[in-house]
Amino acid sequence: MAARGQMIRRQAAVAATVAATLGLAPGASAAPGPAVRLLGEQLVPFGLDFQGTVVGGLSGIDYRPSTGEYVLISDDRSDRASARFYTARIGVDEHGVHPVTFTATHSLRTADGAEYPRETVDPEEIRVDPLSGEYFWSQEGSGTVYPDPSVRIARPDGTFAGELPIPNNERVLPDSGPRPNSVLEGASFAAGGSLFVTAVEGPLHQDGPEATVTSGALSRITVQTRFGPVLAQYAYPMEPVFAESSPGPGRGGNGIASILAVDSLNPAKFLVLERAYVDGAGNKVRIFEADLSGATNILDAPIDEARPVSKRLLVDLADVGLSTIDNVEGMTWGPRLPSGDRTLVLVSDNNFSDRQITQVIALAVPD
Repeated sequence: MAARGQMIRRQAAVAATVAATLGLAPGASAAPGPAVRLLGEQLVPFGLDFQGTVVGGLSGIDYRPSTGEYVLISDDRSDRASARFYTARIGVDEHGVHPVTFTATHSLRTADGAEYPRETVDPEEIRVDPLSGEYFWSQEGSGTVYPDPSVRIARPDGTFAGELPIPNNERVLPDSGPRPNSVLEGASFAAGGSLFVTAVEGPLHQDGPEATVTSGALSRITVQTRFGPVLAQYAYPMEPVFAESSPGPGRGGNGIASILAVDSLNPAKFLVLERAYVDGAGNKVRIFEADLSGATNILDAPIDEARPVSKRLLVDLADVGLSTIDNVEGMTWGPRLPSGDRTLVLVSDNNFSDRQITQVIALAVPD
């Protein structure tokens, strides 16, 4: 217990140093990012049965270097099977992406050990804790049992291990809080695991309208310690919607689907995946490099008083030669290539629809 206490105090000191650094460092350059190239892609067959579950709705992915496996979370709200995650082997190298081999699936469990009832949670992102090996997973809230979004912690067998607090402004209230199905899509560890960082998919009600073809929108990135206390929030400027719906009025929007620390030790730089969909025009997926340093901490301030996060485009998936761009929602760093380039592995959520695909994409990103 004494050793654990010392570890907690060390990590708290790291978190405090990080918080100070975030407020003092200069902002990022708007210069273009490095050239990114496509390594390859693989499709997971629609309706694939694995251990009695239908593989689909894969909305988050993370790599576990200690085992060489990936963990993928399904956004099934316990409709088709219990809320769950998968582990899989995905070969990624200079020759492309090799077939995806699923190795296990586990139901996510409540604090009392039960499976989540139908329509009570909406899983979105999953990250491997670099310190404990447990899984931190975010969900958007669903139904009346768990109306608020949350970040929960699961052991590798899916059993409940804890929960982080969320900022009060992300709670569902009559006149403020998140829009439905537009909450904690993005999450990442940072600062060697001392920090956990989340992103709201779209603007909170009190933060203004959603993105349109003529204007972007402001979302929030939240930084908290791995134990829970919230240190800061920052305004992230999302891009305008890329096209008008056709024919006539229809669905169209843009939001943050995933975030990922650029460097596990850097507390300020993240990749942000903006995923847009427009009826008649399809999907547009862009990944930006965002820098929180120099941005205003708006944890206790209105968003319109903020100096927002700076960002630059890393890659537009329309530019890399993919066969199809579907509903890409998850991203993780994979193994480094012999060339020294890093691999960035993406996964798409097919919404359990035979009109969409489950797509695993690998990109090479120069340092």
